[in-house]
Amino acid sequence: MQKLVLTDSDTVEFGRMVRKIKMFSSITMGLLEKILSQINLYQYQTGENVCRQGEVGDSFYVIYTGRLGVHVKSGFFSYSKRVAELRPGECFGEMSLLSREPRNATITCEEGATLFVLMADNFDQAVGQNVAFREEITRLAAERDYELRQQK
Repeated sequence: MQKLVLTDSDTVEFGRMVRKIKMFSSITMGLLEKILSQINLYQYQTGENVCRQGEVGDSFYVIYTGRLGVHVKSGFFSYSKRVAELRPGECFGEMSLLSREPRNATITCEEGATLFVLMADNFDQAVGQNVAFREEITRLAAERDYELRQQK
């Protein structure tokens, strides 16, 4: 993983991408600007894990470039199962923004990837008192959790 310098064009692209993500579609421009000020950009290599199932979640990701696999292991001695593929414009880790609970899946780069990253602590600072936005993320996180549990 390598931290990259976030350019103005990257920031514009992030703003465009998140407007298409359900949980960000209704946020105000002011809140989006607060979130933009907290975003980082990282590059990952093919085969590199972005996060591992069971680790404490502390960040949210939006895929800028690349292709990632979602792998879930149902038990300690079981093999992991590939349950989904993620592509540019898709996101993962929204549960981490709310609960800091252990990750439900391992996310691995199937090809080199560039990801926008929002740390949970920075998210808390940016969102502050926006209860409606926090409720939307809570609802989306519950949907994702249900989908993952069904695929195990």
